[in-house]
Amino acid sequence: MTTQTNQLKVVPAAGRIGAEIQGVLLTKDLDLKVFQEIKQLLNEYKVLFFRGQQHIDDKSQEEFAALLGKPYAHPTVPAKENSSAILELDSLHGAKANTWHTDVTFVPEVPKYSILRGVTIPATGGDTVWANTNTAYQDLPESLQKLADQLWAIHTNEYDYANLTNVNKIVTDEARKKYRNVFESTVYKTKHPVVHVHAETGKKHLLLGGFAGALEGYSRSESEALINILQSYVTRLENTVRWKWNEGDLVIWDNLATQHYAVADYEERRIVRRVTVGKEVPVNVKNKASLLLSKK
Repeated sequence: MTTQTNQLKVVPAAGRIGAEIQGVLLTKDLDLKVFQEIKQLLNEYKVLFFRGQQHIDDKSQEEFAALLGKPYAHPTVPAKENSSAILELDSLHGAKANTWHTDVTFVPEVPKYSILRGVTIPATGGDTVWANTNTAYQDLPESLQKLADQLWAIHTNEYDYANLTNVNKIVTDEARKKYRNVFESTVYKTKHPVVHVHAETGKKHLLLGGFAGALEGYSRSESEALINILQSYVTRLENTVRWKWNEGDLVIWDNLATQHYAVADYEERRIVRRVTVGKEVPVNVKNKASLLLSKK
């Protein structure tokens, strides 16, 4: 049901996650009350969609993003030329993210928010799907919740989420190899709790996704089986929202409350640009924090 706050029109996009926010142009000079409403809505809906933001360019995207926290350059992929923290995902150069993931979980300090702008969008396809990792946790049977609360997962960027498929035939093997070499120029391994407590809401969230390759204390086959079971609750359709992009759309999401997946069902070129801001070291239910295991 559409609701009206003091400043904004809020249109829920799905039952458990996501809302389109209407009636606002996003700039670095955004009214403080409007900005505070957006932060509150982020806690509630996890992902906020803003159409009609064609006035935003690279510079103003970074300036607006800085309202939410200090911009966080990607640990291995260089920022876009003439920017300080923009990660450009260009399908022509092999950059696709068509697997479920939370951004940059292979390091201990995970970005708090991601701000993504649609620059070049295919006429058909190229949607992005987000999942609510809190409702996924709540859906678990109590016995699985208790098990998950105790688990630690090893996340690494040796698993390259942005370079997985041959769906787009215009991308060459050379382009894929080049992108992978950059993405893995430094290899990180980090131990994160499988269930972390959100710093702002106090809610429990599953912290898994494509970078989570193993569980501490479990064999490869056991890790794969347990991760697949837990991950299946994240990706249940009940916990997801799907967004059909227009050029000029801007999406903000709580990175530590969600996973997302860019659907690779298109042949035309697709370019989106992302800024991640803020850093948060996840903690588990016993307040034990994530830990960097190796960097090489």
